[in-house]
Amino acid sequence: MNWASLQGLLSGVNKYSTALGRIWLSVVFIFRVLVFVVAAEDVWDDEQKDFVCNTKQPGCPNVCYDEFFPVSHVRLWALQLILVTCPSLLVVMHVAYREERERRHRLKHGPNAPSLYDNPSKKRGGLWWTYLLSLIFKAAVDSGFLYTFHRLYQGHYDMPRVVACSQAPCPHTVDCYISRPTEKRVFTYFMVATAVICILLNLSEVAYLVGKRCLEIVGPRRHRSRRRSRLHDSCPPYALSQGDHPQDGNSVLMKASSAEVDAGGYP
Repeated sequence: MNWASLQGLLSGVNKYSTALGRIWLSVVFIFRVLVFVVAAEDVWDDEQKDFVCNTKQPGCPNVCYDEFFPVSHVRLWALQLILVTCPSLLVVMHVAYREERERRHRLKHGPNAPSLYDNPSKKRGGLWWTYLLSLIFKAAVDSGFLYTFHRLYQGHYDMPRVVACSQAPCPHTVDCYISRPTEKRVFTYFMVATAVICILLNLSEVAYLVGKRCLEIVGPRRHRSRRRSRLHDSCPPYALSQGDHPQDGNSVLMKASSAEVDAGGYP
């Protein structure tokens, strides 16, 4: 595995993520990808070769293995990790698209032309929606794979040492032995737990982004309404008196709250 490319990918995605997004990336790349590559693959490397049944009937071990392991754990986790990390790359691609568009705008209209974006990497407009949808997609992928894993293995995350099989062409009920069941049990629980943690982090980041956006929209409106209320209280309406005018023809201004005015007296 090319660790330099992995480090570059991590730093590139990290640059456009929130604090919760950086925690999610650390959990994915350190506790899921690295554990999967360094340890989990080796634990399941001999899963079919060392799946031994107490019979010499040809085809019986293969049929029994397919019954208890319809999909290999490592292949299922590999597909899950690929799908769950792709949405983060969409955010990087969206930022790169903005930067390229800004560059072409400068070349066409000159270096002093107004910018299309205040900050191409700032999560506003389309980039905000891309980031939000990527979080929802990642949480949905992890949830979907956990449900698939639960359905395939009937909710049994424990790894038994011996399984009984009576599928044809086995002549009778035979016992089959799983290789390294304790190690596989530990890694199964670990991968499921880290997937649940990632789902919670994604949902927390969705709540954070939506809540922050709502505050940015509601805050200025509330500030403007309060400002209007203060101006209305501090500047009461004035009325032009329509009684006897002084000889010089000047009108007398008086507060409506202190004097009764005739109809049509407001300016």
